[in-house]
Amino acid sequence: MEKIAELKKDVAEMEALIAAATRQKVKDFLSIENRKLVTEIVKLEEQQKTATPAATDAAKSSAVKRHYQVKLNNYAWDQSNKFVKFYVTVKNVHSIPAENVSCTFTAKSLEMQVKDLDNKDYIMNINNLLYPVNPENSTWKIKTDTVVINVAKVDTLSWSHVTDIEKRASDAKKMPKAEEGGDPSDNMMSIMKKFYDQGDDEVKRNIAKAWTEAQEKKTTMPL
Repeated sequence: MEKIAELKKDVAEMEALIAAATRQKVKDFLSIENRKLVTEIVKLEEQQKTATPAATDAAKSSAVKRHYQVKLNNYAWDQSNKFVKFYVTVKNVHSIPAENVSCTFTAKSLEMQVKDLDNKDYIMNINNLLYPVNPENSTWKIKTDTVVINVAKVDTLSWSHVTDIEKRASDAKKMPKAEEGGDPSDNMMSIMKKFYDQGDDEVKRNIAKAWTEAQEKKTTMPL
């Protein structure tokens, strides 16, 4: 599909921007948008498979054995005085060995991995958490079709958002809503322009530098 090809080009360019960026909050911002594009590609590819006519038995067998990674971005969350709890829906996760599910924590991030579930590996990353957390006291639990992640708070502060960048975007209303059915490239450019226009001088310099370097890499890349 032409749309998938265009989205893959957007992802390649976004990854170049991430690699060129020097400011962490710029990297975090770009990483969130990049994960959205990757998720849309996976969704479209699965829809394309469903619509494709049945292949030969040999082709079907090959498709079943194919193993690929799925990025997870959606979750529900709530909190208590001691924990921030994340509820991640993964169909049939309870049917695989417990050791196939793992979580890694740092003071400001978490990563969940689900391996070898229906020939797929699932991964979810949340970076730049709103407040520092305690990795040693953080745990996870497998339930029916769900992984519950308990992230231990360092203090009893109430979280208004999951990540610092989400809070900043909400407070400053920097993040425009993507238009329904709009072109992904246009939406990405609109978000980048808004972030640039309302950023301070340092943010503007870093975005401009990252964009320029990404364009130079793109033009010098061999066909």
